[in-house]
Amino acid sequence: MSRTVGTWGEAQVASYLRKNGYRLLGHSYHCRFGEIDLIAGKEGVLCFVEVKTRTNLRMGLPRDYVTAAKQEKLRKTAAFYLAEKGWDGPVRFDVAEVYADKDRTPESVRIEYLENAF
Repeated sequence: MSRTVGTWGEAQVASYLRKNGYRLLGHSYHCRFGEIDLIAGKEGVLCFVEVKTRTNLRMGLPRDYVTAAKQEKLRKTAAFYLAEKGWDGPVRFDVAEVYADKDRTPESVRIEYLENAF
């Protein structure tokens, strides 16, 4: 998958989150431990969102690519973010799967949002 498709998928999820009452707090947060695609908040919970975009399922479900090693990297990156921001409230790790056809037509877009994915 190209970076363009990934960025497009993140924009789809950002729009989905806003429509569902989340406040977008960060996009492509980077630190020495890794990257978090989206950071959002809702009802006092800070959500770290990993976005996986697919135009076919030949290689399996998107969620399958959030491996134990990827989860550990996300946890370390999130801990750095929390320390940097001084956040001391509840957090969770979500996975957003974005499905679309190869042309990414608006009518083909489907988002599966998995709260507390790990």
